[in-house]
Amino acid sequence: MTTVHGTSTDIATQDGTADAYLARPDDNLPHPAVLFYTDAFGLRPHVQRMADRLARAGYTVLVPNVFYRHGRAPVVELPDFIDLSRRPEIFQQVRPLMQALTPELAMRDAEAYLRRLADCPHTTGGPVGITGYCMGAGLALRTAGTYPHQVAAAAGFHGGNLATDTADSPHLLADRVTAEVYFGHADQDHALPTEQIDRLEKALTAAGVRHHSEVYTGAHHGYTQADTDAYHPEAAERHWTALLALLDSTL
Repeated sequence: MTTVHGTSTDIATQDGTADAYLARPDDNLPHPAVLFYTDAFGLRPHVQRMADRLARAGYTVLVPNVFYRHGRAPVVELPDFIDLSRRPEIFQQVRPLMQALTPELAMRDAEAYLRRLADCPHTTGGPVGITGYCMGAGLALRTAGTYPHQVAAAAGFHGGNLATDTADSPHLLADRVTAEVYFGHADQDHALPTEQIDRLEKALTAAGVRHHSEVYTGAHHGYTQADTDAYHPEAAERHWTALLALLDSTL
């Protein structure tokens, strides 16, 4: 099995310093780059283990703390396992952080993350892949649309609010996306109702984006996150199969 080297790192942005986790195969060779956007619970041990799994598959993976303006990770103290009883109090702390991360700020930061990957001696320097979870799925789509020449693949899993009726909805960037895109939706997801799934699909199709979208039956919002009670082992493994297939074919 490939040995992984994981380390904490800092990224200079226009607004300060973002802490991040960088995982790569421990062979001192360059590998294709992947930008990993977390869910709202942020950078934490479970996410680092996910990044390590991607690194074992042959990628150099950067996981930024997108809430760095409010402190280094963990910005919000989390239990080892997030169950239904703890969610309301945690989201009471997390929601203001999400609201403060406007699309403009997020994409300003994305430029710094992409630059860091391009300059990293452990990446091949070519276009990157992106994977995002929950709110991170929207960030993945935004980044692919904002920096199309730097993104070859973008994947989103149990994404929320991907195709709303607001003027800054992520799906409105579809006509700028040149990457190949994959979405794995949850069929029991309050954050992405059927009408949004349909609207997203129509936008991607109309824009001619190479894409594939699937709805995972029996999965809830957050199904890939093993440190929460939303975890669905079968759906999570299905996500790994789809994600690796996308990255392997594009990077």
